[in-house]
Amino acid sequence: MNNPPAFMIPSTEPSRKPNVGLVLEGSSFVPFYEQISEHIRTMIRAGNLVAGQSYYSEGEIARSLGISKMPVRQAFQKLRAEGLLIIAKGKRPVIGTGRVSWNFQELRGFSEEMRRRGLVPSAKLLALEMLEPEVDVAQALKLSPGESVYRLKRLRFVNAQPVAVVTSYLPAKVFPGIDRQELENQSLYYVVENTYKRRLQRAEEVIGATKAGEKDAHLLQTEPHSALLIIRETTYDEEDVAIEYSVSLLRGDRYTASVISVRQPSRFSRRPQAGPTSLGGGEYVPAST
Repeated sequence: MNNPPAFMIPSTEPSRKPNVGLVLEGSSFVPFYEQISEHIRTMIRAGNLVAGQSYYSEGEIARSLGISKMPVRQAFQKLRAEGLLIIAKGKRPVIGTGRVSWNFQELRGFSEEMRRRGLVPSAKLLALEMLEPEVDVAQALKLSPGESVYRLKRLRFVNAQPVAVVTSYLPAKVFPGIDRQELENQSLYYVVENTYKRRLQRAEEVIGATKAGEKDAHLLQTEPHSALLIIRETTYDEEDVAIEYSVSLLRGDRYTASVISVRQPSRFSRRPQAGPTSLGGGEYVPAST
């Protein structure tokens, strides 16, 4: 009788477990998923794992540790919510940049803020056109009937990871010829202040929640109908002229928003004050990009 071909002979060697660099303490009261997530956080803080690096799958870690996938999945979900792990369907997990605080009380452009925090910002120009504004845009910019705006749509990146889709509306009478400016490789605020000599003074933001449509989900590398933060912002110059209205869509699993509120003394208990006592503002925090 002929021997079967070599490829039909089952291997007697046990499958090798990948060395994922994780160790669990079975006697600890800390759940496995917490131990796994903390180990991965520690490796990121130590620089052993860097943003953009591919990581092991749930199955590989589970086999290495000799446990089910469930604790690994819980750990991955926790790290994803913190922006330390980027998970896309059908792809290996990727190490994220983590959360970056952004103070609402200081008016900075996206590029300026990211560079200040040691991150690398970039942008892709998706659209730039002149058009007649919708009613909400015209009201925000206090435009007269018949005035046009430039619509500038960009995909913003941090460390080469997509973090936001930003659509800006700029009054054409304030920024003539802005469609001829280089807006993909330099900050819009830089162009506003240096080319058009409009000094920025303040911004009003309204923060809400929405769901990702098909196109925005594709751009942000997330699932359709996933949670997004939506920030509507009107920016004013030193003469209190509204010069930009923008709508930003940010991945909900990479950004959080918080606001600091301070209680004012009541008129019955108020004491003389040397200065203002209120503190308005807060921060929103990108979790990966």
